[in-house]
Amino acid sequence: MYSLIGVLAVALVLVILFQLAKAGELLNTLKGEDEAVNRNNKIQASLFMLTLIFGMIAIFWSAYHYSDAFLFLKEPAAVHSAKIKGMYFWTLLAILPIFVLTHILLFGFSYFYKKDDNRLAKYYPENNKLELVWMVIPAIVMVLLVMEGIRSWTAITSPAPKDRNTLVIEATAQQFKWDIRYSGNDGELGAKRVPLMDLESNPWGQDWDDKANFDDFFAPDSIVLPVNRPILVKINALDVLHSFYLPDFNVKMDAVPGIPTQFWFEPTKTSEQRQEELNDPNFIYELACTELCGKAHFNMRREVYVVEEDKFDAWMKRQKPLYETLKEQAATTQKEEKKEDSGVAGIVIK
Repeated sequence: MYSLIGVLAVALVLVILFQLAKAGELLNTLKGEDEAVNRNNKIQASLFMLTLIFGMIAIFWSAYHYSDAFLFLKEPAAVHSAKIKGMYFWTLLAILPIFVLTHILLFGFSYFYKKDDNRLAKYYPENNKLELVWMVIPAIVMVLLVMEGIRSWTAITSPAPKDRNTLVIEATAQQFKWDIRYSGNDGELGAKRVPLMDLESNPWGQDWDDKANFDDFFAPDSIVLPVNRPILVKINALDVLHSFYLPDFNVKMDAVPGIPTQFWFEPTKTSEQRQEELNDPNFIYELACTELCGKAHFNMRREVYVVEEDKFDAWMKRQKPLYETLKEQAATTQKEEKKEDSGVAGIVIK
């Protein structure tokens, strides 16, 4: 019933528009074509000018009103965040005047140069100086922006500092979760090999011949990171394309199957400091996936907590390496098998 009413409403609107257009054509015929064209030109020119004025007011008001919500980047929470925010600021500074100027020219020309029978058009085929100006200035601005982008990208993807006790973690993406492996006390992640992967005993393919694997452990629930310490993130994917994204740290890197990627960053504000800064006691850093990776893509989220060094060390001590867990499970299995064997032997002897 509602669908039928909707179709009838649309049909009625189309009929009304058709009749208005037909009435306009008859009116133009009665008043004369030239007069109708001049009147329409004046109306259209005035509408262009009103669009410019009210559009600019609306744009700048919305930019100011929603600046805290999403338009501008938040205060940096990591060292590299300041570089990204700087790039954003200079890009905005370069684009904003061009945006305003081009729209003033676009709508202004439509208003001031509307059809006028008492004015002749001026033939102005070329101006080499003007063309040189609007080619050289944008080129210089573009080169400066690209250079700043390359500098920032190089800093983000450069090798992590080796003299500052860098924490190494590994993020493995798969539909639809993140597995986060920590390097343990030795600061090195153990080797992994695809042929060793087994869903039950070794789902990540860790090579137990590499002793660096002995103290590696996986984050059970949330991700905990120390403040003011470099974090090297090694990223890979097991199935499809994913993306490792930390919004408040302004860092993002794709997780590509078969192609390991990495970057490093340094958090500068703990979760508590961020909550106070934003005046939001419920704020939590988060890890998100920004590549549409399937129907449960929304589940690829992890909470991230940045804490002081002493709290992080205490948390590290409470974590149990996967190697130790597997050893205990193997020992328990052996004991159970021995009990079963001894029971069977006793029955046979008896």
